[in-house]
Amino acid sequence: MEWFRRMNDALTYMEDNLDSEISIEKAARLACCSQYHFQRMFSYIMGVTLSEYLRRRRLTKAAFDLQGGDKVIDVALRYGYESPTAFNRAFQAVHGISPSIAQKPDTVLKAFPRVSFQLTVKGVTEMDYRIVEKEGFRAVGVRTHLSADMEENFKKITPFWEQTIRSGLTKQIGDLMNSEPMGLLAISTADESGTGGYYYICAASEKLVPDGMFEVNVPKHTWAIFPGSGHPSSIADLHKRIFSEWQPTSGYEWADMIDVEVYLNDDPVDMMYEVWMPVVKKA
Repeated sequence: MEWFRRMNDALTYMEDNLDSEISIEKAARLACCSQYHFQRMFSYIMGVTLSEYLRRRRLTKAAFDLQGGDKVIDVALRYGYESPTAFNRAFQAVHGISPSIAQKPDTVLKAFPRVSFQLTVKGVTEMDYRIVEKEGFRAVGVRTHLSADMEENFKKITPFWEQTIRSGLTKQIGDLMNSEPMGLLAISTADESGTGGYYYICAASEKLVPDGMFEVNVPKHTWAIFPGSGHPSSIADLHKRIFSEWQPTSGYEWADMIDVEVYLNDDPVDMMYEVWMPVVKKA
């Protein structure tokens, strides 16, 4: 299928360049999306960030090279490490031993295989969804900037929520709400460069933007809307199912634009929410 082909093209490009500089911009272009959304999508589907996946693959190949007789300094430079010390630290973090020990016969090493995107039968667990064309709306709230490092971004979002709740800003944001969709919103969008993004905690509002807050405009679009409930961690699981199970066979493609999550209650343990995925009908 086209979506699988594009993602596998991006993976093939990165795999072919593990021993040289990898352009995430080019990989994202092969996958037909921005760098920011490509890395987000990869992390949701694979359960590991793109940077961590590439690190594991490089250090897997480095172990093969060391056992093939290559010198430690040559292998370190080949896979992008500026010094043997940095390479030694990274290698031990993955393999649990130093590169020099890895050169010895009968040494136990770890191999992280190349991944690929393919359609598999997961069972008969259904997914509720609806396709809806929504008018554009404006949302107002607080935001944090996210970089191209998805691992750091995932660590940043939970404290951002906690800080926003502790400071009473979620109540202020809720007081601004006066239009659809009703509910506290989390909106993710790429930034001006396309390499990073912004994460908003906000509400649909036509009111003036208070000092210290920002507005984000969500354009008129067609959305696949997926309801969910449970612990906040269940949202990531739903995203993974959307990208890996629903989208490839749905007849729709993901549109590279704003993502929306709508929180319908404020229960921190048993949340009710909707994930809005922007879609376009396949040609």
